[in-house]
Amino acid sequence: MACKPGHTAVVILNWNGRHHLQQFLPSVLEHSPGCEIIVADNASTDESVVYLQEHFPQVRLIRHQTNLGFCEGYNQALRQVEATYYVLLNSDVAVTPGWVIPVLSLLESDEHIAVCQPKINAYQHPHMFEYAGAAGGMIDALGYPFCRGRLFEHLEDDQGQYNDVQEVFWATGACMFVRADAFHALGGLEPAFFAHMEEIDFCWRVRNAGYKVMYSGLSQVFHLGGGTLHKSNPHKTFLNFRNGLAMLYKNLPFRELLPVMIFRIILDWIAAARMLVAGQAADAKAVLEAHASLLRNAAYWHSRRKLQLTKHNIAQMNGVYKGSIVWAYFIRQKRTVQAL
Repeated sequence: MACKPGHTAVVILNWNGRHHLQQFLPSVLEHSPGCEIIVADNASTDESVVYLQEHFPQVRLIRHQTNLGFCEGYNQALRQVEATYYVLLNSDVAVTPGWVIPVLSLLESDEHIAVCQPKINAYQHPHMFEYAGAAGGMIDALGYPFCRGRLFEHLEDDQGQYNDVQEVFWATGACMFVRADAFHALGGLEPAFFAHMEEIDFCWRVRNAGYKVMYSGLSQVFHLGGGTLHKSNPHKTFLNFRNGLAMLYKNLPFRELLPVMIFRIILDWIAAARMLVAGQAADAKAVLEAHASLLRNAAYWHSRRKLQLTKHNIAQMNGVYKGSIVWAYFIRQKRTVQAL
């Protein structure tokens, strides 16, 4: 089975990732017959564009004049792509033969499914799940995201325990299949996020709009990860904490918003204190800057919240852990989703 012409577009966002394109793009071309392959370049300065033009003339190139970040980079690129389904694919993902078939079949089986992801294993440790997505994203009652196959820094060995088809809360932006009409109807990715948490926010909006988010363990890809911002980078800390709170403000109904935000802010302060004790002063400062940024831009976030008229109680959604994943992991020492 191959993609139908004009049916599926695999869109890779690139910023100074020439080495990733050289290593991983050939597998995408080989194993995605019938799909349109597109690279959207975020004003790279490493000769990515020249390399693509010389070595992969069959790949459509969309060029941004500035680095728009992950969110707006995709938003602007996908406005120029006509397809039934988009696949948002990181440049450092190795795909496998037939990888699109199970996921597209799942999407076509139910018009209420708007987003899907395959199983994602670590490229350097293929027997293990990968941090960014693993076997589908979940969230806890306080809005902390985690994955089947990954709790915080603990990654599970892949022993077939997630070779299933399962509704989840969110799908990873590293390899996310999405209905094009739903993507545009919901406004795409949150542009102010720039990067990080954007796929969780988008999937939450998908859920609020009445669609499903699914995972298919019948398809598998391998993700290198860490190619843009290393996890130790304070700016990544800032984005994760700022976007995490903004996501809650945008998506929670008012009756849940205040208690959840209070708990999250307290836990953020505790996290900042732990960073300070551990000698990570820059990261601790980034947490406080994230909170300050949220307050400074409160009017913007309120305007984004008002765009979403339908909001469901988080506890009533599939893919939600009703307790606290922080308590389960750090106090109860739970290391797998199956142990929760």
